[in-house]
Amino acid sequence: MTPNRLALIHAAAFDTQRPWTEAEFEALLASPSAHLFHHENGFLLLRLLPPDAEILTLAVAPEAQQQGVGRHLVIEAMRFARDAEASRIFLEVAASNTAARSLYERTGFVETGQRPDYYTLPDGGKDHAVMMEQAIGD
Repeated sequence: MTPNRLALIHAAAFDTQRPWTEAEFEALLASPSAHLFHHENGFLLLRLLPPDAEILTLAVAPEAQQQGVGRHLVIEAMRFARDAEASRIFLEVAASNTAARSLYERTGFVETGQRPDYYTLPDGGKDHAVMMEQAIGD
């Protein structure tokens, strides 16, 4: 999946945050610690930070949401991280993104804290980041 396609899906999936640009995806994909998991209409970008792994972003095109694509990508990334001997996987998600938070909870993540006013919204408002994680190692 090209950086351009990643940017297009990301822009379509997020209407409350600034979407990432093609150049940002290009730079991330050039990093040896970044790993891309993708589906025709969605993707997950993971960074290995031994002994941890971080979900940098998960985006599913609106027409493919609520069809299991995100869940499949999260499970695939967790398996990869476990195989890479990560013991924990963590992420940050906007407090207002209830669909994503629910997906992460259903796949075993628990809330560990918040970052107040972390995200800037298109209208200039702020949204908290919810920090979530789960143990995946032995």
